[in-house]
Amino acid sequence: MTPVPQSVSLRGVEKRFGDTVAVAAVDLEVRPGELMVLVGPSGCGKSTLLRLVAGLEEASAGEVWIGGRCVDDVPPGDRDVAMVFQSYALYPHMTVAQNLGFGLRVRGARRAEIETRVGEVATVLGLSGLLSRRPGQLSGGQRQRVALGRAMVRDPGVFLFDEPLSNLDAGLRLRTRDEIAALHRRLGTTMIFVTHDQVEALSLGERVAVMDRGRVLQVGTPNEIYRSPGDLFVAGFVGSPAINRLTLMRDGGGHLAGGPFRLAGDWPFDDATLAVRPEDLTLNAPHADFEAAVIRVEVLGSEQRVHLDGPDDAAWVARVPPTLRVAAGEGIGVSVAWERAHLFGPDGRRAGSAPRPD
Repeated sequence: MTPVPQSVSLRGVEKRFGDTVAVAAVDLEVRPGELMVLVGPSGCGKSTLLRLVAGLEEASAGEVWIGGRCVDDVPPGDRDVAMVFQSYALYPHMTVAQNLGFGLRVRGARRAEIETRVGEVATVLGLSGLLSRRPGQLSGGQRQRVALGRAMVRDPGVFLFDEPLSNLDAGLRLRTRDEIAALHRRLGTTMIFVTHDQVEALSLGERVAVMDRGRVLQVGTPNEIYRSPGDLFVAGFVGSPAINRLTLMRDGGGHLAGGPFRLAGDWPFDDATLAVRPEDLTLNAPHADFEAAVIRVEVLGSEQRVHLDGPDDAAWVARVPPTLRVAAGEGIGVSVAWERAHLFGPDGRRAGSAPRPD
């Protein structure tokens, strides 16, 4: 199997259903052999965007290019893509081997070719010992691998994954996620993976596109998305616990002030939002930036999540080591890693790193 990875280019792509805009003027470039993840909340348009690439939906405006050619008038079966859905959609009366080879049989492939490709795919996915079984005799993870294998036998230039792990339990999701990552490293095929799960997005994607309300808000590596969010939505959506926030207003001295903080600078706006990741707070530090009351402590084994009555009574959370002694009801000094704190303007766009307060 030597699939040729293809590029995917979305150029001003829109999709409207009546008066509802599902995808709004999206420009996105997926490189040959790249694993791109589309992530966002339910209803953000990520699955619709995937269906536009597959040809299962027709764009209302813009162009879809695959492998250097516009495919707007090309039917789904001729786009050199294969799609893996959330539902396994296996034929229950067929064996694993028959399910894997079904698409090739429909296309009129010869029996010898079908058997060869099915054998190759089964070896890669660890299904060789299951070829005579039917779907009802398989575990959820095995059924998902059969669904993936059915796409692989076609040797597509682009794999499209529409939330394929959503029906699996937590442990199986982790193992299957690792299998998909290993498969991508082995095949080098272009993959576009849709999920609402930020952990899946950050752990799988070579690059991640964050979507909301039909728009792609930011595209970058997982580290860029997490450490340099382009706007307040991305900052709040990516990361668990969610990023801590505090509203700042310009005071009489020209500073941005809120709670115990006064940030000096020549700011082009009168209000802003300070945002700090939970792991960028240190408790019981020698030089605290503010004092807070501990509301409750979540002990999670590898870490603790300390819920604080933060600045201006804002609910803040700190992620701290499990060895730190802290209890609900006590007061505690909190310091901020200002070199990693973010400042967002009134339009929600990132204005830069927050300076250390006066």
